Amino acid sequence: MPERHDRIPLLAGLFFLVWTVCVPSFGRAQQPAMMEPMQEARFPSLESAIRIKGPLDFCGEFVPLHLPEVRERLEKELLLMLWDRAQAILWLKRSGRYFSHIETVLRGADMPDDLKYVAVIESALKPHAGSNRGARGVWQFISSTGRKYGLTVDRAIDDRRNFYLSTRAAARYLRDLHDQFGSWTLACAAYNMGENGLDKQVGKQEVKDYYRLHLPTETERYVLRAIAAKLIMSDPARYGFDLRPGDYYAPTRFDRIKLKAKYPTPVTIVAKAAGTYYKTIRDLNPQLLGDVIPKGEHILFLPEGASEEFADKYHPLITSYRKNLRPDTYVVQSGDSLTAIARKHNMTLWQLCKLNKLTTRSTIRPGQKLYLSK
Repeated sequence: MPERHDRIPLLAGLFFLVWTVCVPSFGRAQQPAMMEPMQEARFPSLESAIRIKGPLDFCGEFVPLHLPEVRERLEKELLLMLWDRAQAILWLKRSGRYFSHIETVLRGADMPDDLKYVAVIESALKPHAGSNRGARGVWQFISSTGRKYGLTVDRAIDDRRNFYLSTRAAARYLRDLHDQFGSWTLACAAYNMGENGLDKQVGKQEVKDYYRLHLPTETERYVLRAIAAKLIMSDPARYGFDLRPGDYYAPTRFDRIKLKAKYPTPVTIVAKAAGTYYKTIRDLNPQLLGDVIPKGEHILFLPEGASEEFADKYHPLITSYRKNLRPDTYVVQSGDSLTAIARKHNMTLWQLCKLNKLTTRSTIRPGQKLYLSK
């Protein structure tokens, strides 16, 4: 018994030694970064925030707040947006990155500035946004509409994901919809539900006023959501958002080049020629879906200033890469077809046949070796 008690002072001493040695080091590792003092949140009550006084317009067209149903729908959208203040803050911050370009495109096409809020409600200004209907990008193009308005959409390239390319396509589409329906609110409704569907409803109901049309719930909310976004984002201080100029994300600065690739080109080659990283090229070019840029002519975005010496660096790099590249081959499996093999390797059927001196009607057999590149 005495021996057990005698150990206590020794153990306590060890604990004190460990504490005095370790704690200061631990404390230094956990030093917080220097930050501004936190401010107390102050914002108006939701009740006062939705007391909207007219007149109000969207794209220069009168919003009939005197109609009780329209006012109620707008109040609902405002309440939902203001309840999720974190999302609204992200909209505001991202607007610094994207709005200036959208405004420039709209102004150049003599189109209303308010159309920029369509991008907000479509994607929350996220270039990688996608929907379960297959829509992609800031403007949420489906593949068929994207192709119709000049965007490449295939297994290797998806221009819908590139904000700068898709913005011009969206402006052309909205212009065509306005020409068809004679109203910007109806153009926005058609952008959401499709021009054929809206045209059918306009004809059936014999009404050409968006606010008096019975439409799918999503479309009935659509323009009101854009108006609510306009109210908040055009006067954020009124709704209690205290963002300073430095809080907004800055527009991306880049050089634009036209790359004529005679052969499929690894993204790493482009990154080396631009003096940057693979990640940077992929981030600047979200339209690239893989590690290789397919053969053909492509618009690429490089870090600002990188285009000046790009060609001088690119040509020797791609020449060396092609010289050291062995021909890729594929061994035909049971059930394969030339069409399926070409699609699997991001080639056209014509390219595959030409490399292997075949015709589109040639018969292939399991075990046969096919070339996929020269």
